[in-house]
Amino acid sequence: MKRILFLMIPVLMLASCRSSVEKVPAIDPTDMDLSVSPGQNFYKYANGGWQAKNPLKAEYSRYGSFDKLAEQNEERLDGMFRKLAAGKAAYGTVDQKIADLYRQGLDSTRLNAEGGSPLKGYIDSIYSASDKSELAGMVAKLGLAGTDAFFNMYVTADMTDSGTQILYLNQGGLGMGNRDYYLEEGNDALRQAYKEMLGKLAALSSIEDPERVAANTFSIEKALAEASWSNVECRDVVKSYNPMSTSELEASCPGFDFRTFFAESGIAPQEKIIVSQPSFFTSFSKLFESTDLSALKDYVAGHFVTGCAEFLSDDFYSAHFEFYSHKLRGIADQKPRWKRAMATADGILGEAVGQMYVKEFFPESYKTRVLKIVSDLRASLGEHIAALDWMSDSTKLYAREKLDAFTVKIGYPDKWKDYSSLEVNPGISYIENVRAACVWEAKDMLAKLGKPTDRSEWYMTPQTVNAYYDPSSNEICFPAAILQPPFFNGDADDAVNYGAIGVVIGHEMTHGFDDQGRLFDKDGNMKDWWTEEDSRAFMAKADKLAAQFDSIEVLPGINANGRFTLGENIADQGGLGVAYSALQNSFGGNHPADIDGLSAEQRFFIGYAHVWAGNITEEEMARRTKMDEHSLSVNRVNATLRNFGIFFDAFGIGEGEQMWRPEEERVMIW
Repeated sequence: MKRILFLMIPVLMLASCRSSVEKVPAIDPTDMDLSVSPGQNFYKYANGGWQAKNPLKAEYSRYGSFDKLAEQNEERLDGMFRKLAAGKAAYGTVDQKIADLYRQGLDSTRLNAEGGSPLKGYIDSIYSASDKSELAGMVAKLGLAGTDAFFNMYVTADMTDSGTQILYLNQGGLGMGNRDYYLEEGNDALRQAYKEMLGKLAALSSIEDPERVAANTFSIEKALAEASWSNVECRDVVKSYNPMSTSELEASCPGFDFRTFFAESGIAPQEKIIVSQPSFFTSFSKLFESTDLSALKDYVAGHFVTGCAEFLSDDFYSAHFEFYSHKLRGIADQKPRWKRAMATADGILGEAVGQMYVKEFFPESYKTRVLKIVSDLRASLGEHIAALDWMSDSTKLYAREKLDAFTVKIGYPDKWKDYSSLEVNPGISYIENVRAACVWEAKDMLAKLGKPTDRSEWYMTPQTVNAYYDPSSNEICFPAAILQPPFFNGDADDAVNYGAIGVVIGHEMTHGFDDQGRLFDKDGNMKDWWTEEDSRAFMAKADKLAAQFDSIEVLPGINANGRFTLGENIADQGGLGVAYSALQNSFGGNHPADIDGLSAEQRFFIGYAHVWAGNITEEEMARRTKMDEHSLSVNRVNATLRNFGIFFDAFGIGEGEQMWRPEEERVMIW
């Protein structure tokens, strides 16, 4: 798992970029609610019409402009897969692998006939473990195949030596995903629903005494939750960087057989492993040692069947959906089977699918246009750094060097992933193919251990609507899929595009200087290049911004977590300011005329707000507040804009209006 700082949240498929695509208006006035004053609720003013026209669909917990675009894109990708599935590609080709995975995902008759039978051999192996060392080896084998038990393991660049790939261990093992669900009051109904799901899945898997399995799984998870660091603590990259040798890890965690675990994972003894949360692993080791072997087996089996449920018969899928989608997120209906089948094939063979897409739909001219905007934004951020009144010249020099050293990736990778050694066999079950693909991916990752970092590698596929900044390689990446409306519109005026894709670019650049990114130098190494005084000045501003978001009540009794979302909030703010300056610079003293009664400045901010249009369930609002380092969409617009005098000026917003924030209370970092 890379230490990547993301901009967006949804993962979507890429729409066609051909010239035949229907033109999308830069700003559709019917997407707005002109009955709402921009000074009272700018999110509603800009997006209220869109919200009314696009009510929350039953298969979504959040339905926004991203998701609307996704539905169009899913149909295009499904058409591609259907053509492949109708053909007879040679065995071992990418076409065959995509087609067979897709066909298996669609084959409800076979899936329902097989039921839980494909799991029997795995479950028998779990319960046949004769001692805890053997179970530790089983945890390793299952982990390679995608089962999250106890903790997570991954290979990525060393944060202090970014040119080398190193092993990281990270806390995990919580089926509900976040420790707060186990520890906070008010979650009793969710906890009960989770245990009921575990019991149902165990029963469907023919495991003896399903209620016992559920009880033991939950009991162990609760103990792991009590030992887990909070989301805010986990964001502290300095505190999370704890090098140990294999022997030192074994000595500090004698209750778990790491020697057997690593051996079964194919990992030789290491001189340096990064243990992200040492206190968690110490507690986990004691828990593993003190817990009965039979209860540990139940926990491992519970996690195994939960991870497999989405790729089995309808009764498995429904039990999984009822908790994770309905209870936890407020989703009413299951996604149709074709969407699920398509997503699995795309997830496993992502770059192969991306290569097909780019060949057909992504014009090279888009790359050139976006590189020009990136250049404009880089220059604008440089100007902002030079003008800072709280940063010394010596630190500004290092900041500028880092900015100049940014690597920019646009559209798609220069080198594609090779899937020739991945086998998809239609003669075995769907879940077995999925798990085999997980093993293939895990071994591909582990093969990088100890080797030089491949800086040409991408961590998103071209068909992903998202963007990222990676501090370990000091790179910003914009996959092809983000280069379409509402982010980038070839028919829109510059003001709208700078408010959308311009802010995206500025956001990712600013991640290099947020509370985490600023701790890495131009080469991607964790190194303090700040003076003490400048660091204190930065944190004083960051603390004030965190407090602003902490004060937001997202639901009755639930406040936003400004410290957890701090990096993304800094990046949103920086992206807006830098993109606005770049837009003004682009005018060259020749300010454009109003369009449809809106000035360029107004269109800039409306373009930004349209990116975040959407509706969301209360359950999803609560879940994201606990688990997502991004603020909710409405707050990414309203709360962030309240710090900008240029926004108030654009819409004539003054004291007494809800959006207004007095100048002395505003925060401006970059």
